[in-house]
Amino acid sequence: MKNLPDTDETLLIRTDHSDEAAWQALLTAVTTPNTNGFLANIHVVDDVAYSDLTTEQAVSVARARGDLLIVADTTALTGPEMPLLAVLPFHEDEDDDYDEDEDEDDETKQEHGELRVIAAELWSIENNISLANMDWEDFVNAADEGVFRGF
Repeated sequence: MKNLPDTDETLLIRTDHSDEAAWQALLTAVTTPNTNGFLANIHVVDDVAYSDLTTEQAVSVARARGDLLIVADTTALTGPEMPLLAVLPFHEDEDDDYDEDEDEDDETKQEHGELRVIAAELWSIENNISLANMDWEDFVNAADEGVFRGF
């Protein structure tokens, strides 16, 4: 896999290159401040080298970076709300915070979280996770059928 940019911004990786108009609409949605002026701090990676990046590969990239990663896949580019895939690796000392079942043993703890977030609300997850203002579980608990649409 091609090396990703070295940046402090959250990466938004385009993995579906089948519809340029849909991609431009998604970019407009994520780069337009909301009514309160909030905007996701992202670095867009639009390179065919990442076409068809699998979820497993995205998780691997996120884990290597240790940061939140956003994926613009087929689901994001074809859904009316443009639900992007957000992937967050959990650090060892954080596992207990994210464990839904506290009785689970160490072998079954999740190593990462995945959640869909509509493009218009990407700023909320990106800003709050990157600044550690909120926990991942806050967004998971607010999600409707696995998609975060805001609070």
